[in-house]
Amino acid sequence: MAEAALPTTETTCKIRHVHIECPICLSRFTNPKILDCLHSFCFKCLQELIDKQDPKKDLIICPMCKKETPIPDEGLSDLLSCFFLSSLIDDVINLEGPKENINPPVLTCVWCDEGLEDVSRCVDCDASFCKTCLKNHAKPKSNRHHQIVNAVDSSNERPKDKDKTKAPKCRKHTDMELCFYCDTCDILVCPKCAVLDHRASNHNLSEINDSIRSYRRAVDEALQKFDECRKQFQKVDDSIKHSQRRLQLMVDQALQDIVAKEEEEITKIRNASRLLQERITRIGQERGEGFESIQSSNHDKMSRAEQIVASVNDLMHHADNFELLDLKPKVMHNLDFHKELQFQTVQHSKSFIGFKGHDIVTDADLGEILEEEKWEVKTEFGKEGEGDGEFTCALDVSCLSNGDIVVTDSMRRILSTFTSKGNYKSTGVQSGSEDGKLKQPVGVAVTSDDLLLVTDGEDIKVYDGELRYIRQFRPSEDQVEGQSESLLRGIAVDKKDRIAVADCKRKVISLHNMDGSNFSTIHHDDIYCLLSASCKERLIFTNYLKRKLVCVDFMGNEVFNISTSIGGKLAKPVGVCCDDAGDIYVSVHYDGWGTNEIHHYDASGEHIGCVARDLYRPLGMTFTPTGDLIVTDLYSVKVLHRF
Repeated sequence: MAEAALPTTETTCKIRHVHIECPICLSRFTNPKILDCLHSFCFKCLQELIDKQDPKKDLIICPMCKKETPIPDEGLSDLLSCFFLSSLIDDVINLEGPKENINPPVLTCVWCDEGLEDVSRCVDCDASFCKTCLKNHAKPKSNRHHQIVNAVDSSNERPKDKDKTKAPKCRKHTDMELCFYCDTCDILVCPKCAVLDHRASNHNLSEINDSIRSYRRAVDEALQKFDECRKQFQKVDDSIKHSQRRLQLMVDQALQDIVAKEEEEITKIRNASRLLQERITRIGQERGEGFESIQSSNHDKMSRAEQIVASVNDLMHHADNFELLDLKPKVMHNLDFHKELQFQTVQHSKSFIGFKGHDIVTDADLGEILEEEKWEVKTEFGKEGEGDGEFTCALDVSCLSNGDIVVTDSMRRILSTFTSKGNYKSTGVQSGSEDGKLKQPVGVAVTSDDLLLVTDGEDIKVYDGELRYIRQFRPSEDQVEGQSESLLRGIAVDKKDRIAVADCKRKVISLHNMDGSNFSTIHHDDIYCLLSASCKERLIFTNYLKRKLVCVDFMGNEVFNISTSIGGKLAKPVGVCCDDAGDIYVSVHYDGWGTNEIHHYDASGEHIGCVARDLYRPLGMTFTPTGDLIVTDLYSVKVLHRF
């Protein structure tokens, strides 16, 4: 009675898919060969593997672990066959039971290239052969006792197991059984081999049973040591996992602490900011109330004076002569009010309040409130010379929206650009024609979209922020009072991008739109040097020779015309600019080099004070977007900062 096939279980599936499948072809092993690293592969898969590698190599690189195995002199067929895997495959086939196959696949011989059908299978070699290869297989003496079965029958039936208790025959002496093992040579030997080849004293021979017992003990000891290694590994791995968990906990806690500290410091900074804002607001309110009180008192005085004047005018128009003479003492007494009519002024310095932040904030100390306006040199760059970042006459300056500084050098006839910190960027203009080159550059101004306008003799030349030439226009085409030549110096652009150009020869200021078209012309005899436009639609210019600072509105009406001085002595004004509030800043020369100053005036021309002293030769000026004052000082550029 045939033994029933066992049902396929999870264990047999695992054995089938993990232990008896070749890692290369992912199919059941066919003629498995074992490498030195103890990994096994199909003979055919190994053959294909070495066919693809360099033919000069006599090594097989294991696809699993990359260890090398020398190729035997007789080829891959001389590698050790893995009989354990062959036996395991047979066991699995037995567990699965016979399978019906109506059209069984025709297997071809892998030992030759003839494509012949396998007809026989060697149980000992676990390999199938065609008729021709089977004859070649039987020729070696070592193969004469191998068990041969039908290849077709063996596909569905488990071949007869080889008698594992029977000792194999010696390959060299085929009639002798292998009964000794030489530990020196690591090889099984028969009695003849022992006598002929392994009889020297350095050969350690032992019987098979003794050798296998010693071998198993050595393996057991090695496995025990591996068990110790496994325990040590588990201990170390557990320690690492613990450290990983602890690290993650510490990281999470540290992040929470950082966020908590951040919130704490932000709260402190917000509180400090709130206190500073409240203090500045309080100072502003107190000063504003003081300004309003003085303003109200002046208005009351003026209102009373207006009433007196109105009454006197009414009396003079409606009373007859007798009544007028009769009231003369009273009228004249009332008109004496102007002798006592004095208006109270405010300190202009009280209109300033600022804040200076600390570079490093400690203990939520953000900075200090500035109640008095003072200036200091924040940055200075440039020196005398003709190299990059050097000047022979830094005449005028302008500032782009990104803080970059543009300087005209009238002697070198160039523009130079620097960063807001004074680092040199570029020199010269980029133009493909002669029109774009500078010949007599003096003034420079910048529009709201960062176009640079430069006065150059009779023309205004327009460049972009990278000093690339765009276009030019000529403000004065017609003759003025018989003069045909013009010499442009000062240029200014107001908040509406209206352009004002000072012509020192024609004594005119021409007003232009961005396209260069002229919409107004202002005549004034004192036009000579540089020019600025204020937020109050006023134009302020200097006259170096007459020592004058002049202000006119856009209609040409004179607002003020004052003399400039240092220490009560007349001084020569050159550069001029206005801040966002309309206050005026003027560079003033007096008595040579290194003794010059920058003065501050209010919008009505009232002198406020001195901003900077002992400058070498201050010329053009402008403000940065952050409120710093840039001054060209002949051979250098200084950036002044309120503190």
